[in-house]
Amino acid sequence: MKLSPMQIKGIKNSTKRLNILEGAVRSSKTWGSLIRWIQFVGNLKSPEACIIAARTERAAVRNIVRPLQRFLGNDNCIYYPGKAEFYIFDKCCYVLGANDIRSEGRIRGLTAAGAYGDELTLWPEAFFKMLLSRLSEPGAQFFGTTNPDNPYHFLKKDYIDRNSELDMYVQHYELDDNPFLSSEFKANLKKEYRGLWYKRFIEGLWCMAEGAVYDMFDERLHVIDKLPVAKSKVVCIDYGTGNPTCFLLMGLNMSIRPKAWIEREYYYDSQQTGRQKTDSEYANDLLRFVGDEPVSIIILDPSAASFKAEIQRKNRFIIRNADNEVLTGIRTQAKMLTNGEYKIHKSCEHTIKDYGAYMWDANAVKRGEDKPLKQNDHTKDAERYGLYSMFNEHVINYDRLLTM
Repeated sequence: MKLSPMQIKGIKNSTKRLNILEGAVRSSKTWGSLIRWIQFVGNLKSPEACIIAARTERAAVRNIVRPLQRFLGNDNCIYYPGKAEFYIFDKCCYVLGANDIRSEGRIRGLTAAGAYGDELTLWPEAFFKMLLSRLSEPGAQFFGTTNPDNPYHFLKKDYIDRNSELDMYVQHYELDDNPFLSSEFKANLKKEYRGLWYKRFIEGLWCMAEGAVYDMFDERLHVIDKLPVAKSKVVCIDYGTGNPTCFLLMGLNMSIRPKAWIEREYYYDSQQTGRQKTDSEYANDLLRFVGDEPVSIIILDPSAASFKAEIQRKNRFIIRNADNEVLTGIRTQAKMLTNGEYKIHKSCEHTIKDYGAYMWDANAVKRGEDKPLKQNDHTKDAERYGLYSMFNEHVINYDRLLTM
C-alpha cells in the first residue's frame, strides 16, 4: 500500500501518549492513523484490552472495524457484534459509541493498553476524559482523528492548543495533502460545501458557527415551480404541543437531481390560533394531508411518543423515529442544498421563510457548542429528520426504513 508523505510523517511521529490527526475531509488522515494503530496493536505486550470508539458503535464499525478487516483480512480481524469485541492479531478491542451513556459505564474501572478514536469532536467531553483516564497501562497510547469544529471546542481549547504542554502529537491535514485524489474529485468536493462547512471540511479551519445556519440557501436556486417525478414519498413530522406542528411531504428519486424535495407543507401554530389540537385531531389532519398520495413511511420526531401511538391506531402508515443527530443532520442538509440534491416547492411558505430566521446560538458557540437557536426551527427540524434519516452517509435508506 502506497502512503503519502503526510501519512509517513504521521506514522513516524505519533509516538506520544496522545496522538491526534485533524483537518479537512478526505485528506488521508484516517488511513495513516489506522496503519499506525495496526503497528501499535501488533507490538503490544500488555495483556490488557484496547478500546475503539466513534460517535456511535455503528460508526466505529463502519469507519474503523470494516476498513481494518478489508486491509488485514478476516483471519487477522474478527468482530463479534453481540459482544462489541474486535480482535486484531488476537488482541481484544472493545468497540464503543461515545454517545452511548452505557459506554462510559463500561470503561469505568477498565485499564486499557491503548485506544483509537474517530470523529473526536462529536464525542461528549466526559467520555473523552474518562477514556484517557483508562490509559493507565505503561506505554498506553491514544490515536484519534477528527475534522475541525468550533475553536472553543474542548478538544481544541484544552488539548490541541496545549499540545506543547502535554505529551501529545498533533498533525494538521489539508485536502491537498492527499495525493491519491484526482483533481476532478477535489474540485467536485469543493463545490459540495459552502460557508461554515467549506471552511472546516475543505480548508481544515477551526471556525465559529455564526449567523444563519443555512447561509447557502438561495430562493433562486432552491425553490422550484414544477415538481419532479417521485419514485417514492415520505412524510416528515416535527410535533409540538405548545409549539407549532409541521408535516412535510417529501418526494424522492435517486436517479435525478434533485434527489429529494418538499412538495407540500402543513403548519399549525397553536399560539397563533389560540387553541391546541389533540393528538387525535393532528392524526386526522395527517390523513387529510396525505390524501391519496402513495406514502407508506412517516418519519417522526422521536420525542413524539403520544402522537406516534395515535397514528399507529390509524393502521395505515409505517412509522419510523427520525435520526435526530442535529449537527450531522444539518451538515447533510447543507450539503444537499449546496450540490443541488434538495429543493423546496414554492407553495411551502413556512419552510422557505424559516431559512432566513434559523440562526446559530451565539452564546452556545462561546461555550464550544455548535447549536441552533430553538426558534423558527419546526420546518427545519422536519426537513432534517427526513433528509438525515434517508440520506445518512449519502446512501438512501428507504428500503432499510421499511424493514427496521
